[in-house]
Amino acid sequence: QVQLVESGGGLVQAGGSLRLSCAASGGSFSGYAMGWFRQAPGKEREFVAGTGYATYYAGSVKGRFTISRDNAKNTVYLQMNSLKPEDTAVYYCAADTYYSTDPRDIRGMAYWGRGTLVTVSS
Repeated sequence: QVQLVESGGGLVQAGGSLRLSCAASGGSFSGYAMGWFRQAPGKEREFVAGTGYATYYAGSVKGRFTISRDNAKNTVYLQMNSLKPEDTAVYYCAADTYYSTDPRDIRGMAYWGRGTLVTVSS
């Protein structure tokens, strides 16, 4: 059973930066497809960034957010720069134990963290 724990959320002013972390346990992390998703109040959960065979970004965050992973620490990161109020959401880490899984596919990601809240003030 894979467990994911996010951290690093908080309140930041527009234009600021945050780095989210997601620590994984319970399996062979280096072989996982990993993704970040977010859900704003009243909206559906949406893809933000993911990595597996390739790295993907949502158009709304491309050039501002960077996903990275440290397999030695079983951790995936999301560096968020130039934050905007519309980035306010609960950010979720997701994983699938098949490296070939498309990390953009919300239905294909088998394991989810509980989320961490990011609030960007204007």
